[in-house]
Amino acid sequence: MRVTLVHPAGNNVVLGQPDFSVLANRMAPTGLLSLAAWLEQRGHASFVVDCLGPRAPVGTQAQTEKVLATDPELVGFSATTSGFLDAYDVARHIKRKRPHVKIMFGSVHPSSIGAPLLKQFPLIDYLCIGEGEGLMGEVADGMNLKDIGNLVWRDGDALVTNPRRERMRSLDDLPFPAYHKLEGFPRGYHLPLLSYIKRYGATMITSRGCPYSCSYCDRTVFERIYRYNSPDYVWDHMRRLRDEYGVHHINFYDDLFTANRKRVAELCELLLRKPLGMDYNCAIRVGHTDDELLRLLKRSGCLQVSMGVESADPGMMVRHKTGVTLEQVRDTVERVHAQGMRAKGMFIFGLPGETPATIRKTSDWIESMDFDEMNMTKFTPFHGAPIWEECVSGKEGSFHEDWRLMNCLNFVYIPRGFESREQMDHLYNQHLKRYYQSKAYIKRFRKRLWEHRWSIWHVLKNLPSFLAARRHFNPDAKRPTQAIF
Repeated sequence: MRVTLVHPAGNNVVLGQPDFSVLANRMAPTGLLSLAAWLEQRGHASFVVDCLGPRAPVGTQAQTEKVLATDPELVGFSATTSGFLDAYDVARHIKRKRPHVKIMFGSVHPSSIGAPLLKQFPLIDYLCIGEGEGLMGEVADGMNLKDIGNLVWRDGDALVTNPRRERMRSLDDLPFPAYHKLEGFPRGYHLPLLSYIKRYGATMITSRGCPYSCSYCDRTVFERIYRYNSPDYVWDHMRRLRDEYGVHHINFYDDLFTANRKRVAELCELLLRKPLGMDYNCAIRVGHTDDELLRLLKRSGCLQVSMGVESADPGMMVRHKTGVTLEQVRDTVERVHAQGMRAKGMFIFGLPGETPATIRKTSDWIESMDFDEMNMTKFTPFHGAPIWEECVSGKEGSFHEDWRLMNCLNFVYIPRGFESREQMDHLYNQHLKRYYQSKAYIKRFRKRLWEHRWSIWHVLKNLPSFLAARRHFNPDAKRPTQAIF
């Protein structure tokens, strides 16, 4: 069977602003590349269309033509919440021109909602709930639909949800992602600015599942059973990216790279015995990373570790990020720096219970820390997250369920402690300005100017667009409320 896998453009903008998302970070769709390799291994012709890629067609019509040019029998869309409607627009055009082509939707949004999507969106033939490799292979093989686990489908007028299939236990059974199917890789893709020294960069995912239960996180795709690639597999994957594509920096995009200490230690030791000359970034869990492991991470090429904090208000942390304390975070940052690595703090603004006072507390605490980099996400409720029902109930805030805006770039949920979305935007921008214009951050930036030369070169090549983005970011232009910082 001929299968075309599509990464839809989606909506990656702040309301009222142009789309600058790919300027700062353009990631390869590694999940689709893995599916493409799996299908190819089973003898099926597979194609990948990245509508956010460097050579991507612009607009629904052009994207449809790009897909149809592959002459597909089955088209699979990987759909986040904010990308779902754009994907469906392309699917509608495909069905209009070639009604016989089957349409499948998978990834987080279909997995968390399930069969009701087929009722509301009649042009979709199948949904993939959870992992897609086994399901996609069996659909392409022509197996009887009722026997395919994880599949949601139509049997006449009835909607059928097949049982969940057993999760893939050995991720080493997966072929390496089919990077050769991606136009412009790796030069047209880039990691977040200032997060790497060597180029070119690529993203790898070496584990699935997470054993923790944060309130805001949807686990319906990979669930909570933690599985991972072996150190040998990861090393071979890194070597292939280096030798075949010239990649010299890896961003391990695992939910929690260090969840299995033994695996990570063995990988570090393997990289020390057989060095590849590559750097990498990864995520760690505060309070679960010892000095010996941090030392191994640094020696094996780790440049930066990220840690989820979410808020510096103790009450918010207990409610949304159990098992992490501010004292642990401060201690971890100090130990990361002692080993010569960079520390990045990850925060969320706008969770239920947030107020101007709690965000001020968080901003003040961040200023007191020595983070090398900081990311603050605008909270978006997602179907499947433990906190979803609380958000839609309206008890503690108002929620505008506009899927196109549910991209962690817009405040669609307004906790009752705030007057408006405009007030939240103002305080958010005010915090970012405070952080990035602080003496400590500017000093670090200047000190690392040469290390950041590839990021700076990328900015210079796209200077008009970056200047336009800066004009839209001005927290002092309007003051819907008194400044709190």
